[in-house]
Amino acid sequence: MKAVKFWSWLAYAVGAFYFLLPLAATFEFSLRARRGTYSFDAYQVVLADPQFRETFAFSFAAAIVTIIVGTFIVVPTAYWVRLRLPQARSVVEFITLLPLIIPAIVIVFGHIRMFNTSSYLPLTGSTMGTNVLLICGYAVLSLPYMYRAVDTGLRTIDVRTLTEAAQSLGGGWFTVLGRVIFPNVFVAILSGAFLTFAIVIGEYVFAALLNRPAFGPYMVWMGGNRAYEPAALAVMAFAITWGCMALIQMATRFSKYNKVVR
Repeated sequence: MKAVKFWSWLAYAVGAFYFLLPLAATFEFSLRARRGTYSFDAYQVVLADPQFRETFAFSFAAAIVTIIVGTFIVVPTAYWVRLRLPQARSVVEFITLLPLIIPAIVIVFGHIRMFNTSSYLPLTGSTMGTNVLLICGYAVLSLPYMYRAVDTGLRTIDVRTLTEAAQSLGGGWFTVLGRVIFPNVFVAILSGAFLTFAIVIGEYVFAALLNRPAFGPYMVWMGGNRAYEPAALAVMAFAITWGCMALIQMATRFSKYNKVVR
């Protein structure tokens, strides 16, 4: 047992060293903007840049809308598959995995080809239409994470019993979804939402090819024109991602605590 524990801790230490050392080096480099001493000048320059605030606000709003759209697509679909169409589960899982198999650049070029100004639905002909197309693309990219998070949440509850109980009390399908299913998988939805948020904040291909002022293209532009500011942006992007993961853990623990108390 001691030997197994030793090798387990050794593997953990090697993994932590592999991931944390580049991040520490990036953070240390971001502090060298002032010659001869460490400072947060690079972070101050980034935070004072109006383009940073505009692009981050745009991506933040896009992430929120994507989460809402993804939730209202995935939760009813996963619920209906588990309740009425269990035989179609493998097909739905395969479809939700396609964004991981098909490169994002292929998806966005397909969207541009289908919805350009010469098509029947010219979404790229206006700013609002392009934003709608961007949100649809983000929702597609988040499908693998959102669907699996919600499906895992549905596995922890007795969907059929809850549905029959709600219907026996006179509840319709919208009532069952809104007042029974959504509250019971809320933590799972949060997990998928935080992952979606992290994906949208750092996404580059869709925003760049659709020419939208998003945070991902801004980070790439900064990396090609500055020295220390890109390192500061990379550290901030890591902090956002890790913050999302920490919120997932907090939500999961809070849910488990509530179940124990009940």
